[in-house]
Amino acid sequence: MAKKKSTKKADPGAGTVTQKRPSIRQLEKLDREILALINKRAELAAKRRQSTVPPLAEDTEILQRVVGQNEGPLSNDSVRAVFRELLSGSHGIDRNVRVSYLGPEYTYSHLAAIERFGQTAELAPVGTIASVFEEVERGHSEYGLVPIENSTDGRVTDALDCLARSSVKICGEVPLRIRHCLLGIGKRNQVKRVFSKAQPLSQCRNWLGKHMPNAQLSEVASSAEAAQKAARDPKVAAIASQQAATNYSLKILVCNIEDNPENVTRFAVISTETGQRTGNDKTALVFELDHQPGALADSMGIFKRHKLNLTWIESFPLPGQRGRYLFFVEFQGHSGDLRARRAIASLKKKATRLTVLGSYAHAEAIG
Repeated sequence: MAKKKSTKKADPGAGTVTQKRPSIRQLEKLDREILALINKRAELAAKRRQSTVPPLAEDTEILQRVVGQNEGPLSNDSVRAVFRELLSGSHGIDRNVRVSYLGPEYTYSHLAAIERFGQTAELAPVGTIASVFEEVERGHSEYGLVPIENSTDGRVTDALDCLARSSVKICGEVPLRIRHCLLGIGKRNQVKRVFSKAQPLSQCRNWLGKHMPNAQLSEVASSAEAAQKAARDPKVAAIASQQAATNYSLKILVCNIEDNPENVTRFAVISTETGQRTGNDKTALVFELDHQPGALADSMGIFKRHKLNLTWIESFPLPGQRGRYLFFVEFQGHSGDLRARRAIASLKKKATRLTVLGSYAHAEAIG
């Protein structure tokens, strides 16, 4: 007689071990251990520190190292944010470091300052790029942060002008990925006018032309001011950051409207001293040459002969002096390296004026 088939359903959990849900006590135990460890780390860092001014190069190395060691499930951005605030809090044990930046709050300069120094630092907004330099020169701030170039719009003229005239040094860089959002309180099809700073409008011009061809584009002093205008009128939108939307209680109508998905603004960190050598550095110079055939080509040949790779070249016309230019260059290496010293010495012989703007650790784009 045929054996009757069993109608009993198979137990999907048979042969498997049921994972026990972690208890709140386990989490609390880990919290206590983490708290003890971060305080211990801050204590050791304070004892090791030789100055109340935080070593930017060392912080850069730490952040890059821990992100490189991250195996998840936390994202690299999350890990970086946690350690950035840990470093920032550690530096604030003695006193908070003051950092001037081009304000107001929740502009991209503010976001870059947060990314570099954390929110424990005293982040001080000022009205102009020149004011950032002045705050550092007068000793009112240990550091300043200014935009120097954008991957879409190129150089930031005001910053280069101040670098050429100021005694401060570049000691760090913050390449920040710029993610523009269309913000408002109404609906996208209601928008008749779009406000932002000139640069965001330029960096989104193709998207705006395609998706909002009838909207009037209006320049204002900052993306934060644009957000404030959008918060008062449903027919107005702003191009600003996601963080600005949160701060000004705006809806994000569209995300990532920048024309270039690799839109990066590079910010220079300035102080009265150059950065320490890390082994992965860059150095910036500004120089002027005699106005004669081959002068620039000869000067560029110096870097080739000394095997220094150039990462940035910019010409800057001298105001009111037609035909005269300053040249900004950046190369891989520290100004204290032998090859760099020899190249700078050779360039000084050809230049009518040369200033080493500073050396600083190379940083990867963030954000």
